[in-house]
Amino acid sequence: MADGALSPGVNLEAFSQAIGAIQALRSSVTRVFDCLKDGMRNKETLEGREKGFVAAFQESLHSVSRDLGELERLSNLVGKPSENHPLHNSGLLSLDPVQDKTPLYSQLLQAYKWSNKLQYHAGLASGLLNQQSLKRSANQMGVSAKRRPKAQPTTLVLPPQYVDDVINRIDRMFPEMSIQLSRPNGTSAMLLVTLGKVLKVIVVMRSLFIDRTIVKGYNENVYTEDGKLDIWSKSNYQVFQKVTDHATTALLHYQLPQMPDVVVRSFMTWLRSYIKLFQAPCQRCGKFLQDGLPPTWRDFRTLEAFHDTCRQ
Repeated sequence: MADGALSPGVNLEAFSQAIGAIQALRSSVTRVFDCLKDGMRNKETLEGREKGFVAAFQESLHSVSRDLGELERLSNLVGKPSENHPLHNSGLLSLDPVQDKTPLYSQLLQAYKWSNKLQYHAGLASGLLNQQSLKRSANQMGVSAKRRPKAQPTTLVLPPQYVDDVINRIDRMFPEMSIQLSRPNGTSAMLLVTLGKVLKVIVVMRSLFIDRTIVKGYNENVYTEDGKLDIWSKSNYQVFQKVTDHATTALLHYQLPQMPDVVVRSFMTWLRSYIKLFQAPCQRCGKFLQDGLPPTWRDFRTLEAFHDTCRQ
């Protein structure tokens, strides 16, 4: 039996003695049947055989009666299991004759034992957690609030002057890259980045958070008919369409909300690596062209050039 099969009200010592009494009773009953099986033997006269048989049979019956009385006495000492037994009528499953094929009762006892252990450990964990209460007094909250570092400004609340200063510093960092900043729709900034005589990039920003980039050729038109930057039209050339896809991937790679100026500077540094878009060979295959296209991918860490299929 698994742990928990006996209720706490059972006398285990009397239960052990009762098991021994059952074994003794079975032995007494076996002797009765052996006496009946042997019959009247080993006696010379019929009268002697009858007297011997009756004496042996009476002695066997007295043994059965004595062992049965002892078993009844011990059964009263064992005690009754609790009526609120956790398994209720599931004990009837143990009477299944095909226990080897469907050991439901033993599995149920095992599950109940683990459930008891889980409840016990959960109670211990609850007591430990209650000792480490998360409640704080008003004074403690005041002290912790003073020690708490100030929250960094998010990209949605940065003043426009701060954004202008960051863009101007980046513009001075890269002489071969020119950045024109405009705000056609309020505080949101739009950048026109010209990289040498290779390409132009339209960067749509919300404060210092880059929302969208479009890469076009140096000689392509980047304005609409009303003179605004065209942020929706794609490039007419497949090579710059590829670079646009890679730039979108770079925006997902360079993410540091606590330091948005570092993100913009890192992205511009990565973008500057395209200054030799048509001059740098692939670092994997060593070729300048593959399927009619130059290496359009730039590694985010080393800024090395790779063909789109060679970077895998």
